[in-house]
Amino acid sequence: MSDIASVSLDNPLEDIARELGDSFAEFGFAIVRDHGVPDDLIARAEEASRAFFALPEDTKRAYKIAGIGGARGYTPFGQEQAKDAAIFDLKEFWHVGRDLAPDHALAEFMEPNVWPAEVPEFESVMRELYNSLEASGRRVLSAIAIHLGEDRHFFDSTIEDGNSVLRLLRYPPLPADAPDGAIRAAPHGDINAITLLLGAEEAGLELLSRKGEWLPVSPPPGALAVNIGDMLERLTNGRLRSTTHRVVNPAGDAVRRARYSMPFFLHFRPDYLIDPLASCVAEGERENAPEPILAHDFLMQRLREIKLV
Repeated sequence: MSDIASVSLDNPLEDIARELGDSFAEFGFAIVRDHGVPDDLIARAEEASRAFFALPEDTKRAYKIAGIGGARGYTPFGQEQAKDAAIFDLKEFWHVGRDLAPDHALAEFMEPNVWPAEVPEFESVMRELYNSLEASGRRVLSAIAIHLGEDRHFFDSTIEDGNSVLRLLRYPPLPADAPDGAIRAAPHGDINAITLLLGAEEAGLELLSRKGEWLPVSPPPGALAVNIGDMLERLTNGRLRSTTHRVVNPAGDAVRRARYSMPFFLHFRPDYLIDPLASCVAEGERENAPEPILAHDFLMQRLREIKLV
């Protein structure tokens, strides 16, 4: 395979599973069209996101919640730093998570959402977008399950009430005083199972190929860029790749424009044991396969590495 796959989720999953899986194995990425998230919902979410980020700095910072590693609410510009990076990323963001009843067995793992009162439509549209992206992600995971030789519903229970997060991202116009070497998002891998990204049409997103080359990821307008995260790489014993990727600084007139995107980080349940699948561990490889680890413990380990907890 020489190109990142581009598939339509309108097709039967059995017809796209191999192409999708091969792309995830080679590149860690694929482009997904006809994903079921309505265009008007995307437009409304983008409008609400821009409205929030346009608020005064003091107003935004009022929604920064101490002590929870940015799990909900606002994370200011220059706070997140990629694993092993020496300089912070040039971005600010807002996190929306799952709402669970206080007596739910997994409630202790998920902070309650907060909502900006200054943008009245924010809560309803982001809840709708969260649910729509989760449904699309479940369908992508079903195709992955078929590719791996598992039952197509294998992943349904692993993500039920999972700690998935919708991130609303703003990369400001490149500041004149940006530290040397700072870019919008330094090379990193995602922590979760899979990521579904809205807003990757504008140039900047790049993946690191097996040959060590940076390749652009350029979905058509409205399509999703989908990539494998570290949790799924671990579960598949490296059969599917959590590929290093980055968002580079723009050139020309784009330097003076902000960039917006909306990634959805689809997570396993906090109590799911990530134990490499038998189908992905060849005879004699078991002793070298990753040790089983609970999804929550793995998440906390990685959040400490990127300085969010």
